Amino acid sequence: MAIPTISSNKRTPEIVFFDLETNVPSKAGQKFWVLEFGAMVICSRKLVEIESYCTLIKPGDLSVVALKPGRSDGITRKAVANAPSFEEVADKIFSILDGRIWAGHNIQRFDCVRIKAAFAEIGRPAPVPAGIIDSLGVLSEKFGKRAGNMKMASLATYFGLGEQKHRSLDDVRMNLEVLKHCATVLFLESSIPYLSNGNWQGTSSITTRSRSQVQNIPSSSIDRWQNSSSITTRSSSRGKLPCREETSRKSPPSTTFGYQRAVPYARQSLGKMTAGVRNFLCKAQNKPLNNLLKHSQTLFR
Repeated sequence: MAIPTISSNKRTPEIVFFDLETNVPSKAGQKFWVLEFGAMVICSRKLVEIESYCTLIKPGDLSVVALKPGRSDGITRKAVANAPSFEEVADKIFSILDGRIWAGHNIQRFDCVRIKAAFAEIGRPAPVPAGIIDSLGVLSEKFGKRAGNMKMASLATYFGLGEQKHRSLDDVRMNLEVLKHCATVLFLESSIPYLSNGNWQGTSSITTRSRSQVQNIPSSSIDRWQNSSSITTRSSSRGKLPCREETSRKSPPSTTFGYQRAVPYARQSLGKMTAGVRNFLCKAQNKPLNNLLKHSQTLFR
């Protein structure tokens, strides 16, 4: 009997960012009604959008929806009057959420609870997530309170992403952008520790490869290298100057020295030079030292 194995190519579940818009109960015992559902399915490896879905939903009690919106782009009673009921869109919502990783801002305490209650209201089993990512909890722990109260509107303002519209799909896209911005800041801070203190621009602990190589070269060598004229380009060698090859700094050209010592054996053989020295010494016997030095200059010409 073959032992079943789990393939290493097992597909990672997609992430679905979703958001609900509901009424705000104003009386004790008044229930929540889902007025809008918006979701965006994201590839978990590349964070690119695969599909999106958004729909207004007509509540069982239209009186819970205000005639005029309390905020700009808000949902009005007229907008949901002809919208489908939750039961009519339940299949689509189930197919989007079931078996995927749920993500959103404050979804554990609000959106997840409202979804389960809405499916229970119509007598159907609720979708089951493969995991839950609540950006409110994650960012409160990792990003801290630097953006204020950690509401989506505050985070969006902090990163200059505009105002929160409080519409499902718009808020979903804003949620993803906020996460990307926060992740970028946290990544930079972990890579550049001085960034969070505001001192990273003046630190010398971050050194590029070229800078470290220059730092290891003595200053005298740098000056000699900068002042060297041993490298001649082909274009500059045209005309009066002949083309010269690039020379090594370990063996500079002879033209860099002002004095060049003559070779004593350039015009005579070694045997003749030895005989000349012997004759010179014989003639110089019993002569003053000054006279000896005077006549010695002709020996090495």
